[in-house]
Amino acid sequence: MNILFIVIAIVAIILAITGGLVQSVNFLLWVGIVLLILAIIAFLLRSISGRRRV
Repeated sequence: MNILFIVIAIVAIILAITGGLVQSVNFLLWVGIVLLILAIIAFLLRSISGRRRV
């Protein structure tokens, strides 16, 4: 009974860590997409306005 409890506890801990990592990776993926869109918009605004920095 104790071995079964230990195995279930280890599996629960692994699943909790994996679930947290998946949520954080998903959040970082959305942040990356938003930053990419902002970078594209900034690049387009610079190229359209014709500003050139030396």
